[in-house]
Amino acid sequence: MHPALRPARAADVDRLHALVVELAVYEREPDAVRATPSDLAAALFGPQPAAYALVAEVDGEVVGFALYFYSFSTWEGVHGIYLEDLYVEPRHRGSGLGRALLAALAELALSRGLARVEWSVLNWNSPAVDFYRRMGAVAMDEWTVYRLTGPALLAAGAA
Repeated sequence: MHPALRPARAADVDRLHALVVELAVYEREPDAVRATPSDLAAALFGPQPAAYALVAEVDGEVVGFALYFYSFSTWEGVHGIYLEDLYVEPRHRGSGLGRALLAALAELALSRGLARVEWSVLNWNSPAVDFYRRMGAVAMDEWTVYRLTGPALLAAGAA
């Protein structure tokens, strides 16, 4: 693993939450973050973690992160990694930290015999799309993401 990276620790939760808020602002959804630092702490460090994170540090400050969880492929018969969020502060972009975070997840997948690392990216985020393509990632253009949320989720759950 890159020397600037390490697994997230409970002491990082407030900083991770701040970076999640920064990411939401970047993705044009400044009011969409409902998760609190306590929610993140429970998800990452509770008795049965729902997600995991790697952080990137510069001079002892967390300046980026990759938050992920395990998915499962029925076709492959093994788990994969779903990268929920990859974020590096704008002042540190181009430094190799984003590449290092993604490479660390690929390394983790390989070392554990996992089938893949996958994620979603906003179509308008051309810097991210270009970055992922340079890393060798392939867009899954034949697939469309669907989501049930809010009233539709309530209605489906009540059926």
